[in-house]
Amino acid sequence: MKIGFIGVGLMGGPMAHNLLKAGYELKVFDLVPALLKPLIQDGAIAVDNARLAIEGVDCLITMLPASEHVLSLYLDEEALLEHIDPKTLVIDCSTIAPDVTKIVAGAAAKQGITMLDAPVSGGTKGAKDGTLTFIVGGSAAGFEAAQPVLSAMGKNILHAGDHGAGQMAKICNNMLLAIHMAGTAEAIQLGVNNGLDPKVLSDIMVQSSGRNWSLELYNPYPGVMEAVPASKAYQGGFKVNLMVKDLGLSQQAALLSCSSTPLGALARNLFNLHAAQGSEKLDFSSIQQFYKPK
Repeated sequence: MKIGFIGVGLMGGPMAHNLLKAGYELKVFDLVPALLKPLIQDGAIAVDNARLAIEGVDCLITMLPASEHVLSLYLDEEALLEHIDPKTLVIDCSTIAPDVTKIVAGAAAKQGITMLDAPVSGGTKGAKDGTLTFIVGGSAAGFEAAQPVLSAMGKNILHAGDHGAGQMAKICNNMLLAIHMAGTAEAIQLGVNNGLDPKVLSDIMVQSSGRNWSLELYNPYPGVMEAVPASKAYQGGFKVNLMVKDLGLSQQAALLSCSSTPLGALARNLFNLHAAQGSEKLDFSSIQQFYKPK
């Protein structure tokens, strides 16, 4: 199978590497040419524009920053859907607004193209290790067709429902992630401010009712856990500005559905303020610094 891959940054790059490891032929494109060099060294074919990336491929994967980029690529400036062979399976792994996904998927369907939204969970480590969770929206037939490709990049391949369902599930998950990360950081800082050792406190809470993913696997306090961003000056991982984007998507979805999300709104404000204080490029677990006494 030949695959076209557009968008090979922090997440897309490692995902593309895993496809090469699995034996797929790969054509890659990114607006930042330097990102293509490691993939070329591993055997990928780099192309000069997005339209060249779709020529002669069986599957197209895109991993883009936001809704506007997906719209521009598929419908507006590039209008890629007008040039994709209907036999090509299209998988968009970007995290974007569900309504935008539905618009693009609807336009693809009119062209006879099977398209899936498949945002990921697992961060840059999961992308490198090939252990991502793919949360897929689209037809059952498309989901089945995508299994071999997605399995080369991830461990858990989950079908959330029709077009947009993958995006909606991802948004709900990341809103909850932001809430329990902020709560975990707040609780640890309270303990530290009152004389507790952060590792001892974390170990206690992991064995108690406060146990959660952020506390157990991605501890935000420096030195408590090895190989997580908190112990690497909050470098790598999932950046604060991307969490702010996803929390914005959650609040947009809440507004459209008249849903009450007070904790989601508070989390967005916290991470937005944290970003405005100069931390937008740090891992989102750096919210711990927001609580640290100045």
